Amino acid sequence: MTDQPDDNHDTEAAFIDATYCALCARGYADLTMQDIADETDKSKAALHYHFDGKQDLLLRFLDHLNEDFLDRTADPTGETPADRLVDLLRTILDADGDDDNQFTTAFMEIKAQAPYRDGYRERLREVDDRLREQIGRLVAEGVDAGQFDADADPEVVADHVVTYVHGTWTRSAAVGADVDAMRERLVAYVDSLFAADADVSVAPGSAEEEANGGSEERETDAEGGDGSGRADDGEDEEVAA
Repeated sequence: MTDQPDDNHDTEAAFIDATYCALCARGYADLTMQDIADETDKSKAALHYHFDGKQDLLLRFLDHLNEDFLDRTADPTGETPADRLVDLLRTILDADGDDDNQFTTAFMEIKAQAPYRDGYRERLREVDDRLREQIGRLVAEGVDAGQFDADADPEVVADHVVTYVHGTWTRSAAVGADVDAMRERLVAYVDSLFAADADVSVAPGSAEEEANGGSEERETDAEGGDGSGRADDGEDEEVAA
């Protein structure tokens, strides 16, 4: 008897979840199909039945990561563009819980293979482009609403924010950087974009005081000095992925 469609879907979903666990535990280089099968109650033969080898499985796994990320970030909450932008950033850089830490670890393992494996770079670029577009749109809406300074360039801001996000993921996975503190520095950067006469404020996060260290540090650490959304060279060097 062959598997029914629902059974196939459930089995493949179980193998995708198992890939998550095995990849985080062993890393890309040492990961084998047997390692993934061992994370389930199914055989290696069943794994090969559903996927044409490790490359096919990991491409499907990357598709799963992308879909999960885009679903989580598709509809940020808030009454204003600035509120929605801050909610988006706090969703992306949420360090609470094992799921978020596993996502970062798995994403970095896959990201490191992008220069060498067909299909990885295209999938990663798709998410990158979607995130830039989303951030740029929120900034443009904020400028139109008079919340953000008219000189804030949506493309420049989006590019800086996405670079910072990738840098935070990298530093978190590589050296255990404090994601909460780095996230609130990024929120402070958004705060620095507000127009001088805008009646808006950013709701404090759990690490805001530690991250900001006062308005003077916020101006030098996040703004870049001219309100245009360009970070200074030191910040780029710190977070560039």
